[in-house]
Amino acid sequence: MKKISYIIGAIGFVITMNSCGVTTPFIVTNNEIGDKVGTSSTICLFSGASQNSASMSPTTGKTVFHGFMLNKNFGIVEAAEKAGISKIGAVDYKVTSYVFFVKKEFIVAGE
Repeated sequence: MKKISYIIGAIGFVITMNSCGVTTPFIVTNNEIGDKVGTSSTICLFSGASQNSASMSPTTGKTVFHGFMLNKNFGIVEAAEKAGISKIGAVDYKVTSYVFFVKKEFIVAGE
């Protein structure tokens, strides 16, 4: 009986730690990509993982609920400041979905 409870617990742990991640290009500029790379990440509760970079674009005119973000400074500016980037070359957007929450990241490269 004890072994069955351990097996059920292990299966439950594996299911809750299971994840799926997708990284997509968000912005590309004419600036050099350079050697500096900065990241900004946050954990989102009650957020759908199906939001792609097109739905996040300010030109779509859509209001998208991104859930409750735990990092209030999350964004491209924070990632650039962390790496000391003054000229942004490219920005990637990464979404990793877990069972109970979503982790979102901006990856900024530049000079």
